[in-house]
Amino acid sequence: MNPRVRIVVPAALASLLALTALPAAGSESDHGQSPLGKINHIVVIYQENHSFDNLYGGWEGVNGLASANAAHTQQIKQDGSVFTCLLQNDVNLANKLPASCSDTSGTPATATTQANYAFTSHFTNAPFQIDAYIPVTARTCPQPGAAFSATGYPDSPSNLPGGCTRDIVHRFYQEQYQLDGGRQNRYTAGSDAVGLTQGYYDTKALPIYQYLHGEDHPKYAIADNFFQSAFGGSFLNHQWLVAARTPDWPGEPDDQHAIVDANGMPNTYALYKPTVPVRDPAGTRACPTGADPNPGLACGDRAVNTIQPSSQPTNRVTDSTVLRLPLQTRTTIGDEVSTAGVSWAWYSGGWSNAAGNVDAPGWTNGAGPNCADTNSTANPAYPFCPNKVFQYHHQPLNYFANYAPGTTARAQHLRDEAEFMSLAKTSTAQKCNLNSVSFVKPIGLENEHPGYTSETAGSSHLVELLKAIEGSACRKDTLVVTTYDEFGGQWDHVTPPGQGGASGPHDVWGPGTRIPALVIAPRLPGDFVVDHTQYDTTSILATIEHRYGLAALTTRDAAVNDLSSVFRARDVGD
Repeated sequence: MNPRVRIVVPAALASLLALTALPAAGSESDHGQSPLGKINHIVVIYQENHSFDNLYGGWEGVNGLASANAAHTQQIKQDGSVFTCLLQNDVNLANKLPASCSDTSGTPATATTQANYAFTSHFTNAPFQIDAYIPVTARTCPQPGAAFSATGYPDSPSNLPGGCTRDIVHRFYQEQYQLDGGRQNRYTAGSDAVGLTQGYYDTKALPIYQYLHGEDHPKYAIADNFFQSAFGGSFLNHQWLVAARTPDWPGEPDDQHAIVDANGMPNTYALYKPTVPVRDPAGTRACPTGADPNPGLACGDRAVNTIQPSSQPTNRVTDSTVLRLPLQTRTTIGDEVSTAGVSWAWYSGGWSNAAGNVDAPGWTNGAGPNCADTNSTANPAYPFCPNKVFQYHHQPLNYFANYAPGTTARAQHLRDEAEFMSLAKTSTAQKCNLNSVSFVKPIGLENEHPGYTSETAGSSHLVELLKAIEGSACRKDTLVVTTYDEFGGQWDHVTPPGQGGASGPHDVWGPGTRIPALVIAPRLPGDFVVDHTQYDTTSILATIEHRYGLAALTTRDAAVNDLSSVFRARDVGD
């Protein structure tokens, strides 16, 4: 074992009553004497779309790829038989490599009920290293704002470098099918990207890994039992990050209720054919009036897949055909922190341009009357000039009435990432200028999302953010947690809470697949801690709540572990 590695050993699972009865770390009950109580700044960096095994599965000391058994690794077909090969449809993996594997069982590709047809592939039914086939130098990335297609971006001088892959479906009901009750073996059958779900990156080649293994790196913990809070994609998990719940959709149109088949699937893919006509819109399925053929699947008037906000910035603002979620009125973590008199902000890359905040930090579009930045597009006209890769559904507080355009709270708390970087970089050796709580959301080209940016570009930007914090007085009393909104459709071998009887806080909304998480903080018990404590995204909320003596928003953040376990470690073999 690496002598610099220490492992957090979680305490025995306590009852929910016992958990909620514990004094809040950093509240009046401990008079600021706990390690968490001595933290004065919490920074949350929220990246995009990777499972733990996909990105951090090769990190030393973790429950990673080497620990994955065949039962939770080999992917199975719709009929339950095991694939021999992994079908590939990413243009840089399909038809580019010699076919060395044949999957000959099953019905032909024209079958209407089963999709386990015969095919050949270079890839056997096992995880494979993506960057061994699509290196970081490969020019497979689209120009900003162009949509990556499965067949449209071969390695070519006309494209951008970075080794981009296609995007992978990551939606609410699909993920529950892919998890297969905790067996983790239907990611491929339930995906539009088929075998790409089993790809992973060389962890030790990532810029973040190299930074944290360089000389004079900050003390850090890697949490290898951290799950996305809700099933599905970015929109829903951003909502859970700020409110610990799924958004209400009063008056939801009937055609926005999902229709799932007997397996809980709402769509057709290359290796999956639904058993009945299905529908895969933004909302949950309607609750049945009689016996429920899919007990345990969420239903009602809720938004679970990507839907646009009602407020600017919102996509195609003048297009009346675009669905927009009514303004939400539930309490968020921002509301609670404000009420407690604690300083905070949500810093988003590209916010000033998208929101029309002329001359604010991050503004790049000049004095008008047109959007001057060639990387921006008018929405519909100046001064609303979003970057071509600005993601509207990554701005969760913009969905809430308390932060609507014209409100004081919006002006105070919805800010541009450029301002966060300025605050961090202008912090001196004596004074940290950061707010007590900061959420940082990088812009599309820097958030690691497959399909429109590369893993390396996003990881490099993450290092830049960490260096800005660690290069000032902020390092003395700042806890940084960097994690990902969701799995991006990628396989992970660890069973989430609630799946197959696995213990831990859960409900009909999640948690879903395990995702990467790092904590950088002073007073950790070693230079590098591996924390096996169970967390989900709402553990971030619990950490903020416990540090500042706030009430939980919902039963989920009341029940999960906060991140203070990173401060409690013991040697396990130095």
